[in-house]
Formats: sequence, structure tokens, C-alpha cells
Amino acid sequence: MKLVRYGNPGKEKPGLIDGSGQLRDLSAVVKDIGPEQLGDAALDKLRKQKVDKLPLVRGKPRFGCPVANVNKFIAIGLNYADHAAESGLPIPAEPVVFMKANSCVQGPNDPVMLPKNSVKSDWEVELGVVIGKTARYVSQKSALDYVAGYCTINDVSEREYQIERGGTWDKGKGCDTFGPIGPWLVTRDEIANPQKLSMWLDLNGKRMQTGSTKTMIFNVAKIVSYLSQFMTLVPGDVITTGTPPGVGLGMKPPLYLKKGDVMTLGIEGLGEQRQEVIAFKL
Repeated sequence: MKLVRYGNPGKEKPGLIDGSGQLRDLSAVVKDIGPEQLGDAALDKLRKQKVDKLPLVRGKPRFGCPVANVNKFIAIGLNYADHAAESGLPIPAEPVVFMKANSCVQGPNDPVMLPKNSVKSDWEVELGVVIGKTARYVSQKSALDYVAGYCTINDVSEREYQIERGGTWDKGKGCDTFGPIGPWLVTRDEIANPQKLSMWLDLNGKRMQTGSTKTMIFNVAKIVSYLSQFMTLVPGDVITTGTPPGVGLGMKPPLYLKKGDVMTLGIEGLGEQRQEVIAFKL
């Protein structure tokens, strides 16, 4: 299934994308697409719905983040060897873990706002993993059983804040609007192998990133298992798993986002995003 949340910010309704690409309303079936709807039993119940009987949604409503009430927004850094190289950093021996603030979560096509005094904001297309049931010390072999589904994420990053301002990466990763997620949450039964998905990002119509999840250093199963050794993963947690090469930081000279830029990005089977870059405003 391709599950969505649509409507104005804060007033999103649950929906799904049917086999012909049309948006169907799920409001009469579930209250929202949140932690309670992400377990196997709840998803099976949704699969049993007669999709052609669900109301069609007319027009082109805004899509919000496909998961309501994201609990933790966890990120993995330097998870593609060629991206580590372009960043001038060694390949990590273990996953690099940091957090993105929940307050940065937004819809896939909402504008990205440059932080106040930002000079080095950057883009990163990434595979998102949504947890469907509580995971604590799980094995790599069973790790994917704890995944509800997958989505497209743009891990927008302010490189000066991240790298040059001391401390952890978090301060450059959690700025408002820096977490576009969606458009859909694609349930894991529709993704035969999360390590065989092509991904791309364009800036102002020019291809910047072209990659595949097959070149991850640590695959999805490893990441879920690894994180569960350090923290309990709960339904509604979102993990963003790293980016392939082609970010602005790695260019010579570096290239960063400015007002008026447009990012378009997507992952095979998981849909596309589009964000216009806007100036800071309170």
C-alpha cells in the first residue's frame, strides 16, 4: 500500500494511493496514519479494504508527512563510501548516528526555509525507514520484520552549523523545514529489496545526485538492528539512512542553496518530492 496524509498543515486526513494512482480517503476507516496504524495487524486490516469503494479525493491537495506524530527522527551519516570521500572523511567502522529534530518534519512539497544567516545549506536524497513495532536488541536477520514501510526523505543540512560550529551534527540537521518526508509511506510488502532502489536529486533541473541503495555501507537491516542496541525503536520512529554522492559540500567549489532554488528528488517506487527554497522568516 501507498499510505498518505493529505490536507492543510495540522489538519491532514489519512488516505491511500490506489492502483491507478488516484487518491482515496481513509477517514472512515482510520483516524490517522500514526503509530497505532503501523503494526502488522493494523496494516493487514487496511489491506482488506475494498479500495474501489473508498471515496475519491478530487483535485490536488497538499501531502503532509505520511506518518503522524513522528516519535524519533534518527539519521545515519556517511553511509555511502563515495559520499564519505567527497566529504573528506574516512569510511566509518560503525554507523554514524545523529538526530534530526521532530520540529523539522514537513510535507514533501512544502518550501524549505533557509535558517537565519545560513550560508551553507545543502541537499541530501535519502531512503527513509518507518518503524512499525517496538524493536529492542533485535537481530539483523529479523530486523526488517520491525519495519512498517519506506519513504523518500530530503535530509536538508546546514554545513556551517553541522561542521564548523563545534559539538555534534544535530544543530545543522534539525532546522525548521529541514525534514521533508513523503509523499507516501510504502508498506514493506511492496518493496522486495530495500537495497535495490535507485535514487536521484535535481537542483533547478540539473542532476546533482544519482545513486542506489545497493551501495550503502550499512544496509537497512544492519541499521535497524544496530540502533536497537542503543535505544528502543517504537512505532512511528523514522530513520533516514544516508545519501549518495553529489551534495553541494562535495563540489569544487562547493555549491549551496539560495532563495528561489528548486529541489526535485525521488526514490524508485517511493515517489517524488519538490521544494522551493525560501528566505528565513519568523
